[in-house]
Amino acid sequence: MTDRVALISGASRGIGAAVAQGLMREGWQLSLGMRDPADSDGRFDDAHVMRHDAMLRDEGDWAAAALKRFGRIDAVVCCAGIMTPETVVDVDDDTLDAMFEVNVKSPRRLVRAAWPALQRAGKGRVVILASLSGKRVKSAASGAYAMSKHAAIALTHGIRQTGWDDGIRATAICPGFVDTDMARAITDFAPSDMTRPEDVARMVHLALDMPNTASLAEMAVNCSPEAHF
Repeated sequence: MTDRVALISGASRGIGAAVAQGLMREGWQLSLGMRDPADSDGRFDDAHVMRHDAMLRDEGDWAAAALKRFGRIDAVVCCAGIMTPETVVDVDDDTLDAMFEVNVKSPRRLVRAAWPALQRAGKGRVVILASLSGKRVKSAASGAYAMSKHAAIALTHGIRQTGWDDGIRATAICPGFVDTDMARAITDFAPSDMTRPEDVARMVHLALDMPNTASLAEMAVNCSPEAHF
């Protein structure tokens, strides 16, 4: 059991739900962000569930409500994300802006809102679910998405540099295809051949649990034998 408190975005399904379920088993106190709190569907009865929509820029309200409920924030885990398969030439500004809003700007706002609490914790942790698309551009259709995910990794490193002296450590987790609704919609990989959300959740737990002297800047995981990942 632990008295630590984690904010988790995108917690209604996929990787975010797996992270929440894993930390709940470990005794973490949870504040979960979902576009529709009804999606919690009884799975997180003891959690603090907040409506969170990145397009509404409501991260400050969420962090304030979590602090009022728990009095502390020890970790921010950003799992919400969107992907529209478009080339960098064909993508329109609105689609690109939406990917940056959800994949980059919203995590930055949430971390910023939680920052004083993370500083007080002395061992604050930030995990951003990036992607292997933040490390390479594998196809033309992934180009626009990769732009946002490269930025998400840069955000993580910026957080790590900024918070280092206060004991804040930040990790970018970079999976390839994970068996989620989003991945199944864009690949012909069989679900059984993709990385499991629960295994990515184990990586998140490792990043949260390491001491300040063992910072994990990036962690990659893949379900196919690419040359470097």
